[in-house]
Amino acid sequence: MTDTVAPTAATPPPPGLFSRVLTFIRFSHTVFALPFALGATFVAARGWPSPQVLALIVVAMVFARTAAMTFNRLADWETDKLNPRTAGRHKLVSRGTAIGLLVASTAAFVVTTGFINRICLLLSPVALVILFFYSLTKRFTSLSHFFLGLALGIAPIGAWLAVRGRFDLPPFVLCAAVLLWVAGFDLIYATQDEDFDRKAGLRSLVVTLGTPGTLVLAQWLHVAMWGLLVAFGLVAHLDRTYSIGLALILPALVYEHHTARKMDLGAINRAFFYSNAFVGLVFVGAVLVAVL
Repeated sequence: MTDTVAPTAATPPPPGLFSRVLTFIRFSHTVFALPFALGATFVAARGWPSPQVLALIVVAMVFARTAAMTFNRLADWETDKLNPRTAGRHKLVSRGTAIGLLVASTAAFVVTTGFINRICLLLSPVALVILFFYSLTKRFTSLSHFFLGLALGIAPIGAWLAVRGRFDLPPFVLCAAVLLWVAGFDLIYATQDEDFDRKAGLRSLVVTLGTPGTLVLAQWLHVAMWGLLVAFGLVAHLDRTYSIGLALILPALVYEHHTARKMDLGAINRAFFYSNAFVGLVFVGAVLVAVL
C-alpha cells in the first residue's frame, strides 16, 4: 500500500528585489509630499502645465525622495537593527545595494533637474543637502521633526521654480504649511519610539516632552498648518472652491489626533497613512478645481 502525503499549502516565493526596494524606501509614502508639489505646479501654471514639465516634476520628486529615504536607511542602519519597530529594514536589501540605489537616485535627480531649467539644476545640490541633513539631526537636536518637515516642504518651491523659473510668495507659504503638517504627524508617529529613543540616547521632542505633551504640540502644529493653507489660498488667489477642500481637510486632521490619543500602534499606523494621504489628495484636487 502506497503512503499518501497530505497536500500542503505552497510557500509563497520571496518578493523580488524591486518589491523589496519599494518597501525599503516606503515608496507608498510618496503620496504625502507629491500632492503639495503638484498643487504648487497647478497654481504656478494657472492650470495644467505642459506634459513635459509635469512629467519632469514627478520624476524629480520620485528620485529625490528615493535618494533621501535611502540615505536615511543607511545613516540609521545599525540603530534600526536595535529598534523592534524597524529591525527588519536592513534585511530587505544589502548595504551595497542601498549604496548603489543612493548613488543612482541622487545622480538621476540632478540629471532630471537639468532637463527642467537652469535654476532647478543649480539648486539641486542645495535640495539634496536639506534632504540628507534631516537623517543626521536626531543625533544632536530634538527638533528633527521640523527638519523632516522642511525636507518635504521644499517640494512645492521646487515645483514652482520648475514652472516659473523664479521665486514667489505662494510656494513659501505652502512650504511652511507642509513643514508644520509633516512635523505634526511625525511627532504622532514618533510616540511609538519614545522608550527606544530614550534608551538609545536619541533626541526627539517625544523624549523631551513625553507623549502627552508631544500630542498637544502636534495638535497646535496642525492648527497652524490649516491656517497657512488658508493663507496660501489667499496669496495664490484661489477661488471659493478651494475652501471646500479646506473644510474636508479639517475633520481628517481631527480624526488623526483622536486616533493618536488611543495609543494603539495599529490604529496610529492606519490613521497616519490614510488621514495624511487624504489630506494631500483633497488639497491637490481642490487646487486643481480652483485654477481650472
